[in-house]
Amino acid sequence: MAKIEEILALEHLEKNIFRGVATETSLPRTFGGQVAGQALVSAVRTVDPAYSVHSLHGYFVRPGNPAKPIVYLVDPIRDGRSFGTRRVTAVQDGQAIFTMSASFHVQDEGIEHQDEMPPVPDPEELSASADSEDPGNLWARREWPEWDLRRVPEDRIFRRPGIVSQQQVWFRVRDPLPDDNVLHVCTLAYMSDMTLLGSASVAHPDEKTQGASLDHAMWFLRSFRADDWLLYDQTSPSAGFGRALTQGRIFDRDGRMVAAVVQEGLTRYLR
Repeated sequence: MAKIEEILALEHLEKNIFRGVATETSLPRTFGGQVAGQALVSAVRTVDPAYSVHSLHGYFVRPGNPAKPIVYLVDPIRDGRSFGTRRVTAVQDGQAIFTMSASFHVQDEGIEHQDEMPPVPDPEELSASADSEDPGNLWARREWPEWDLRRVPEDRIFRRPGIVSQQQVWFRVRDPLPDDNVLHVCTLAYMSDMTLLGSASVAHPDEKTQGASLDHAMWFLRSFRADDWLLYDQTSPSAGFGRALTQGRIFDRDGRMVAAVVQEGLTRYLR
């Protein structure tokens, strides 16, 4: 399997046009996180380094073919004094498979607060669980061997009143990454699509559904490293009509909230 640096290393074809590599995968369609991560890289490549990524909003409009590369067309919507905006269209075979708006900010001074990280066991305590023979763990290790993913057992999750469906996952890239903030941000965009839709299935463990990401929004709140442990605190506040809304808060080991994610995904019964 390709390393994350290889997945996010786009080829510059022409001004505002980039191409992402096809990577080895066992998935029948291109992993949504790969498309989102590569799209974000293409947008970053057209922005002045003084601006940092602060949010992205994307829609998965067609399934991607994992055996083919993807071309990314970047529209430089605006470059202002404080904010910049880019629109990206991911194309395969002449058709859009993903569209994204990304916003960039120079980082001003203002008020500051955040929610506390929930009580959770350290990832080192979960090594036995992560190395178990559970089919989900085995599949994840085959598909994403460079990622260390450790689910918090259900009986060890701190249950908040009124939360109907919840799960928590510690994760990190196993090998050290270069000291490039953009790489860490785009790596987290790649990873943020991993496991999140599964939070909707916690309340329905015996139901067989077809799952796929429909849209994806993400906000980058504080600096972080993707090769250090991060906690993905996930909930699914609502599901219906074959779709489920999911949301996640991402914390570092020091309890700093570094990102927030909201996604709606397909969860209809198998036809």
